[in-house]
Amino acid sequence: MPADQRVPAIALMGPTASGKTALSLDWAERLNGEIVSVDSVLVYRGLDIGAAKPEAAERARAPHHLLDLRDPWQTYSAAEFARDARSAIDGIVARGRVPLLVGGTGLYFHALLQGLSPMPEADPAMRATIAQEARMRGWPALHAELAIADPIAAAKIRPGDPQRIQRALEVLRLSARPISEWQREPSQSAPLPVKVLKLVLAPASRETLHARIATRFDAMLAAGFLDEIRRLRALPSLQSHRAPLDLPAIRAVGYRQAWQHLDGQTDAATFRDQAIAATRQLAKRQLTWLRGQRDARWFDPATDRARLDDALAMFLPT
Repeated sequence: MPADQRVPAIALMGPTASGKTALSLDWAERLNGEIVSVDSVLVYRGLDIGAAKPEAAERARAPHHLLDLRDPWQTYSAAEFARDARSAIDGIVARGRVPLLVGGTGLYFHALLQGLSPMPEADPAMRATIAQEARMRGWPALHAELAIADPIAAAKIRPGDPQRIQRALEVLRLSARPISEWQREPSQSAPLPVKVLKLVLAPASRETLHARIATRFDAMLAAGFLDEIRRLRALPSLQSHRAPLDLPAIRAVGYRQAWQHLDGQTDAATFRDQAIAATRQLAKRQLTWLRGQRDARWFDPATDRARLDDALAMFLPT
């Protein structure tokens, strides 16, 4: 079997707060690389502190792609991400540099590396209709409706995940076919122009990861996270939005809890506890998805740096 002659790319995957940013910056400098963000929150402008978006000094160390693509009242799909990421990778390769795909959004990695099944494109009118139904009946009721029409999809979608509920119902109503049937069809995406080394960065101990999550969240609070939320709430497009907590950006972990706190629904201690708990749940979901990546190699960021460097050296051409 002939060797894969495509240029190399590194996929640095892992749950939130696992240390991906620091390692990716180190490697980007060493490899003459550029970083492609694989994160569904970093695409939103104004979501900086709570999203752990790379700061100006970090961006100066290496070029970054797919940050700040949308305003927080807009949406951004996995299909759009795959298109934009492919374009970024093409440019990086053309410049003779190494793409580093860095993040923890499993759907984005899947869309880019495996491709998405063909299905109806987004329909603004249908989405508006479903959103209006949700305001009247609630997302749990729409999730129950989906469970009757497409139990396979509903079993994979949390009742509190309006974006995925809306998409599943949109596809069902536009095509009269469940989204789970569409998802079983093979992707029609062209292969990537790179061969990818998948590396998962994850603490071996759950307690260690939980401690990192709590420490990072407290640092976000100290850095002015609540002031960031206040600035978002002051934006006219969010002030006039009927249901800002239904927006993907505002429903992001930490942001939803902070928004509710500033609405007066929780005190400071409860807000902190809820945000940290939600971040732990996000990390758990990310780890569940990552365990399904059979061709990925796992490393503990605290103890496996030498092994990580060895894996990188073995993959890159000499």
